[in-house]
Amino acid sequence: MEKVRIGLWGIGRAGWTMHKKEVARFSDMLEIVGCCDLIPERMEKFCEEVPGCKAYPNIDDMLKAEDIDVISVATRSPDHVEHAIKALESGKFVFAEKPIGINYAEVLKLKAASEKYPGKLMCRHNRRFESAFQHISEIIASGKLGEVYMIKLSRHAFQRRFDWQALRSFGGGQLNNWGPHLIDHALQFIKAPLKSVWADLRTVNASGDAEDHVKAILTGENGMVVDIEISGGTALPCPVYAVYGNKGALIAQTEKEFKLKYMDVEKCTPKPQVCADTPAWDAGFSSTKGMEWIEETIACAPASKLDMKDIYKFVYATVREGKEFPIKNEEAFEVARVTELIRKAAGQE
Repeated sequence: MEKVRIGLWGIGRAGWTMHKKEVARFSDMLEIVGCCDLIPERMEKFCEEVPGCKAYPNIDDMLKAEDIDVISVATRSPDHVEHAIKALESGKFVFAEKPIGINYAEVLKLKAASEKYPGKLMCRHNRRFESAFQHISEIIASGKLGEVYMIKLSRHAFQRRFDWQALRSFGGGQLNNWGPHLIDHALQFIKAPLKSVWADLRTVNASGDAEDHVKAILTGENGMVVDIEISGGTALPCPVYAVYGNKGALIAQTEKEFKLKYMDVEKCTPKPQVCADTPAWDAGFSSTKGMEWIEETIACAPASKLDMKDIYKFVYATVREGKEFPIKNEEAFEVARVTELIRKAAGQE
């Protein structure tokens, strides 16, 4: 098996704690052979921890290296588009960290570059493979919950963020941090063009000026509603997933376990007939008679067996086996467009 050789551009939090571990997870398929960062000491330490990795103080040298197949762009958010385009122009495959751009005008430049170098750009929306998202998608598809009309997606914490991601000038804020993941999930659930976007962005606890609280409601032309909430100012968290259908519901307090309550359709009687007459003074206005329920608590275990740490496996399949990367670039570009719609709906231009 010929390994895919990675050049990691940026070895900060994402590069060091995420990309390095994810590549090591598939050490028979991939290896990091080069790294480039602004801090020489960091490159030196990284190369000590990753045998066979070479430090490139000059990015142009790493882009020219013949023993590198893929450039993984894990630099700061405002640089993602410029660096991804530069890497594409070098002829390499490019694995771009999210957010793929901090505004849609930038992303359109990346889109144009990806069309000039077809099949070379891959976008790292790794939570598409999150086990909970995979399993809940399977449950919805099973029809147990009936026609799903609303989903709530929440990621809550109570924290005082003080790094560069707390600053708008650096592309910080939860809309660019957790936002791409949950917006991607929302669009996958809606499966239709958007009809409307409502949003509220505010800073609650973060030390900088970037939003640490995001509320967005996306409505599809098919009527499907997804309510997104990302907050660093919520001391008592809501469920990470809440799914509501016309035959039942699913609640997930964490990504590990789901509670379901849905109608046992075969045992339920038909709905009572609606009546426009004036009811008797002691008559009711609704009935739960004839409704039989199934309740269960299940562990997260998707049939797909996927996990968000599996994403580099698909990088290998794209580079070595010529398979289409499962996260289409058009989907990532749409996430960026919707991110901008949310910002505009909240009054941030």
